[in-house]
Amino acid sequence: MQGTRSKRFVEGGFRLFLVILIAVLAIGASNVPARALRDRGRASSDDGRRDYERLRRIMIPLIRASNHAGRTNEVSVRVVNDPSINAGSAGGGEFVVTTGLLRQANDEHLRGVLAHEIAHDDLGHPAKMQVLGVGLNLGAVLLERLIPGSGNFAPIAGNLIASSYSRPQELEADRHAVTILRRAGYDKNVMIRALNWIMRVEGNSGGGFLSTHPATDERIRALQRL
Repeated sequence: MQGTRSKRFVEGGFRLFLVILIAVLAIGASNVPARALRDRGRASSDDGRRDYERLRRIMIPLIRASNHAGRTNEVSVRVVNDPSINAGSAGGGEFVVTTGLLRQANDEHLRGVLAHEIAHDDLGHPAKMQVLGVGLNLGAVLLERLIPGSGNFAPIAGNLIASSYSRPQELEADRHAVTILRRAGYDKNVMIRALNWIMRVEGNSGGGFLSTHPATDERIRALQRL
Protein backbone atom coordinates (compact mmCIF):
# COMPACT_ATOMS: atom_id res chain seq x y z
CA MET A 1 0.00 0.00 0.00
CA GLN A 2 2.81 2.38 0.90
CA GLY A 3 4.54 1.56 -2.40
CA THR A 4 1.32 2.26 -4.32
CA ARG A 5 0.88 5.64 -2.60
CA SER A 6 4.50 6.57 -3.33
CA LYS A 7 4.11 5.59 -6.97
CA ARG A 8 0.94 7.66 -7.28
CA PHE A 9 2.68 10.62 -5.62
CA VAL A 10 5.59 10.43 -8.04
CA GLU A 11 3.30 10.08 -11.06
CA GLY A 12 1.08 12.90 -9.81
CA GLY A 13 4.10 15.10 -9.18
CA PHE A 14 5.46 14.44 -12.66
CA ARG A 15 2.08 15.27 -14.23
CA LEU A 16 1.97 18.52 -12.22
CA PHE A 17 5.51 19.31 -13.36
CA LEU A 18 4.48 18.82 -16.99
CA VAL A 19 1.35 20.97 -16.61
CA ILE A 20 3.32 23.83 -15.03
CA LEU A 21 6.11 23.47 -17.59
CA ILE A 22 3.63 23.69 -20.46
CA ALA A 23 2.02 26.74 -18.87
CA VAL A 24 5.38 28.47 -18.53
CA LEU A 25 6.28 27.65 -22.11
CA ALA A 26 3.16 29.50 -23.22
CA ILE A 27 4.33 32.78 -21.63
CA GLY A 28 6.29 35.17 -23.84
CA ALA A 29 9.56 36.59 -22.50
CA SER A 30 12.50 38.72 -23.60
CA ASN A 31 16.00 37.32 -24.03
CA VAL A 32 17.78 37.42 -20.67
CA PRO A 33 21.14 36.08 -21.91
CA ALA A 34 21.38 38.95 -24.39
CA ARG A 35 20.65 41.50 -21.68
CA ALA A 36 23.35 39.95 -19.51
CA LEU A 37 25.84 40.27 -22.36
CA ARG A 38 24.95 43.93 -22.81
CA ASP A 39 25.73 44.59 -19.16
CA ARG A 40 29.34 43.47 -19.55
CA GLY A 41 30.49 46.85 -20.89
CA ARG A 42 30.16 49.48 -23.59
CA ALA A 43 32.36 50.77 -26.35
CA SER A 44 33.96 54.21 -25.97
CA SER A 45 32.18 57.07 -27.73
CA ASP A 46 34.81 57.47 -30.47
CA ASP A 47 34.95 53.78 -31.24
CA GLY A 48 31.20 53.63 -30.87
CA ARG A 49 30.53 56.13 -33.66
CA ARG A 50 32.72 54.21 -36.09
CA ASP A 51 31.29 50.89 -35.01
CA TYR A 52 27.69 51.98 -35.37
CA GLU A 53 28.31 53.47 -38.79
CA ARG A 54 29.88 50.23 -39.93
CA LEU A 55 27.03 48.19 -38.44
CA ARG A 56 24.46 50.44 -40.06
CA ARG A 57 26.13 50.07 -43.46
CA ILE A 58 26.20 46.28 -43.22
CA MET A 59 22.95 45.59 -41.38
CA ILE A 60 20.42 47.81 -43.16
CA PRO A 61 20.56 45.93 -46.51
CA LEU A 62 20.19 42.64 -44.62
CA ILE A 63 17.25 43.85 -42.56
CA ARG A 64 15.56 45.17 -45.70
CA ALA A 65 16.01 41.69 -47.18
CA SER A 66 14.46 39.97 -44.14
CA ASN A 67 10.83 39.00 -43.63
CA HIS A 68 10.38 42.16 -41.53
CA ALA A 69 11.84 44.62 -44.00
CA GLY A 70 9.60 47.49 -42.91
CA ARG A 71 11.06 47.87 -39.44
CA THR A 72 14.50 49.21 -40.36
CA ASN A 73 14.04 52.23 -38.08
CA GLU A 74 12.98 50.00 -35.16
CA VAL A 75 16.24 48.04 -34.99
CA SER A 76 18.63 48.80 -32.14
CA VAL A 77 22.20 47.57 -31.70
CA ARG A 78 24.28 47.62 -28.53
CA VAL A 79 28.07 47.41 -28.88
CA VAL A 80 29.75 46.03 -25.77
CA ASN A 81 33.42 46.32 -24.85
CA ASP A 82 34.31 42.63 -24.80
CA PRO A 83 37.26 40.94 -26.54
CA SER A 84 35.33 37.77 -27.34
CA ILE A 85 33.97 37.18 -30.84
CA ASN A 86 30.26 37.27 -30.23
CA ALA A 87 26.92 38.65 -31.33
CA GLY A 88 23.37 37.97 -30.30
CA SER A 89 19.73 38.75 -30.90
CA ALA A 90 17.44 39.71 -28.02
CA GLY A 91 14.40 39.53 -30.26
CA GLY A 92 12.17 42.34 -31.45
CA GLY A 93 14.92 43.91 -33.53
CA GLU A 94 17.41 44.25 -30.65
CA PHE A 95 20.97 43.05 -31.27
CA VAL A 96 24.23 42.89 -29.33
CA VAL A 97 27.70 42.89 -30.91
CA THR A 98 31.05 42.71 -29.11
CA THR A 99 34.04 44.88 -29.90
CA GLY A 100 36.00 41.64 -30.27
CA LEU A 101 33.89 40.72 -33.29
CA LEU A 102 34.10 44.21 -34.75
CA ARG A 103 37.88 44.41 -34.38
CA GLN A 104 38.68 40.96 -35.75
CA ALA A 105 36.08 40.41 -38.47
CA ASN A 106 36.38 41.91 -41.92
CA ASP A 107 33.19 43.23 -43.50
CA GLU A 108 32.31 39.95 -45.19
CA HIS A 109 32.77 37.91 -42.02
CA LEU A 110 30.76 40.45 -40.05
CA ARG A 111 28.05 40.35 -42.72
CA GLY A 112 27.77 36.57 -42.37
CA VAL A 113 27.59 36.68 -38.57
CA LEU A 114 24.99 39.46 -38.60
CA ALA A 115 22.92 37.70 -41.26
CA HIS A 116 22.77 34.70 -38.93
CA GLU A 117 21.62 36.83 -35.97
CA ILE A 118 19.07 38.70 -38.09
CA ALA A 119 17.79 35.30 -39.23
CA HIS A 120 17.32 34.22 -35.60
CA ASP A 121 15.34 37.40 -34.96
CA ASP A 122 13.35 37.01 -38.17
CA LEU A 123 12.36 33.46 -37.20
CA GLY A 124 11.40 34.39 -33.62
CA HIS A 125 14.01 32.13 -32.02
CA PRO A 126 15.17 34.38 -29.11
CA ALA A 127 11.78 34.52 -27.39
CA LYS A 128 11.22 30.79 -27.89
CA MET A 129 14.57 29.89 -26.35
CA GLN A 130 14.04 32.20 -23.37
CA VAL A 131 10.61 30.71 -22.67
CA LEU A 132 12.13 27.22 -22.82
CA GLY A 133 14.89 28.24 -20.41
CA VAL A 134 12.41 29.66 -17.89
CA GLY A 135 10.29 26.53 -18.17
CA LEU A 136 13.22 24.19 -17.56
CA ASN A 137 14.52 26.14 -14.55
CA LEU A 138 11.13 26.45 -12.85
CA GLY A 139 10.25 22.88 -13.69
CA ALA A 140 13.47 21.58 -12.12
CA VAL A 141 12.78 23.48 -8.87
CA LEU A 142 9.22 22.19 -8.67
CA LEU A 143 10.24 18.64 -9.46
CA GLU A 144 12.91 18.73 -6.72
CA ARG A 145 10.26 19.75 -4.20
CA LEU A 146 7.92 17.00 -5.34
CA ILE A 147 10.58 14.30 -5.65
CA PRO A 148 13.61 15.02 -3.42
CA GLY A 149 16.84 14.10 -5.15
CA SER A 150 15.50 14.58 -8.66
CA GLY A 151 17.42 17.87 -8.92
CA ASN A 152 20.62 15.89 -9.34
CA PHE A 153 19.40 14.83 -12.77
CA ALA A 154 17.81 18.14 -13.79
CA PRO A 155 20.94 19.72 -15.36
CA ILE A 156 21.48 16.69 -17.60
CA ALA A 157 17.81 16.51 -18.57
CA GLY A 158 17.72 20.27 -19.17
CA ASN A 159 20.76 20.14 -21.43
CA LEU A 160 19.30 17.29 -23.44
CA ILE A 161 15.98 19.09 -23.92
CA ALA A 162 17.65 22.41 -24.75
CA SER A 163 19.97 20.70 -27.21
CA SER A 164 17.11 19.10 -29.10
CA TYR A 165 15.43 22.52 -29.23
CA SER A 166 18.33 24.77 -30.21
CA ARG A 167 20.45 22.66 -32.54
CA PRO A 168 17.79 22.61 -35.29
CA GLN A 169 17.29 26.35 -34.78
CA GLU A 170 20.96 27.06 -35.45
CA LEU A 171 20.81 25.18 -38.74
CA GLU A 172 17.49 26.83 -39.58
CA ALA A 173 19.01 30.26 -38.89
CA ASP A 174 21.96 29.43 -41.14
CA ARG A 175 19.60 28.49 -43.97
CA HIS A 176 17.49 31.60 -43.48
CA ALA A 177 20.64 33.74 -43.32
CA VAL A 178 21.54 32.45 -46.79
CA THR A 179 18.03 33.42 -47.98
CA ILE A 180 18.48 36.93 -46.56
CA LEU A 181 21.94 37.26 -48.10
CA ARG A 182 20.68 36.16 -51.51
CA ARG A 183 17.84 38.68 -51.36
CA ALA A 184 20.43 41.35 -50.55
CA GLY A 185 22.56 40.37 -53.55
CA TYR A 186 25.08 38.03 -51.91
CA ASP A 187 25.49 34.27 -52.09
CA LYS A 188 25.75 31.47 -49.54
CA ASN A 189 29.55 31.61 -49.64
CA VAL A 190 29.40 34.69 -47.40
CA MET A 191 28.05 32.47 -44.62
CA ILE A 192 30.44 29.64 -45.42
CA ARG A 193 33.48 31.91 -45.37
CA ALA A 194 32.30 33.52 -42.11
CA LEU A 195 31.98 30.10 -40.47
CA ASN A 196 35.37 29.02 -41.81
CA TRP A 197 36.87 32.17 -40.31
CA ILE A 198 35.23 31.49 -36.94
CA MET A 199 36.53 27.92 -37.03
CA ARG A 200 40.07 29.16 -37.73
CA VAL A 201 39.93 31.72 -34.93
CA GLU A 202 38.05 29.78 -32.26
CA GLY A 203 38.27 26.15 -33.31
CA ASN A 204 35.51 23.75 -34.25
CA SER A 205 33.14 24.70 -31.44
CA GLY A 206 29.91 22.88 -30.88
CA GLY A 207 29.18 19.22 -31.42
CA GLY A 208 29.24 16.71 -28.61
CA PHE A 209 26.41 14.92 -26.87
CA LEU A 210 25.30 17.85 -24.71
CA SER A 211 26.06 20.67 -27.12
CA THR A 212 23.40 23.28 -27.85
CA HIS A 213 25.03 24.23 -31.15
CA PRO A 214 26.10 22.06 -34.06
CA ALA A 215 29.83 21.91 -34.68
CA THR A 216 31.02 24.61 -37.07
CA ASP A 217 32.13 22.13 -39.71
CA GLU A 218 28.71 20.47 -39.52
CA ARG A 219 27.09 23.84 -40.21
CA ILE A 220 29.42 24.43 -43.15
CA ARG A 221 28.57 21.05 -44.69
CA ALA A 222 24.86 21.78 -44.30
CA LEU A 223 25.27 25.11 -46.12
CA GLN A 224 27.28 23.53 -48.91
CA ARG A 225 24.33 21.22 -49.61
CA LEU A 226 21.97 24.15 -50.23
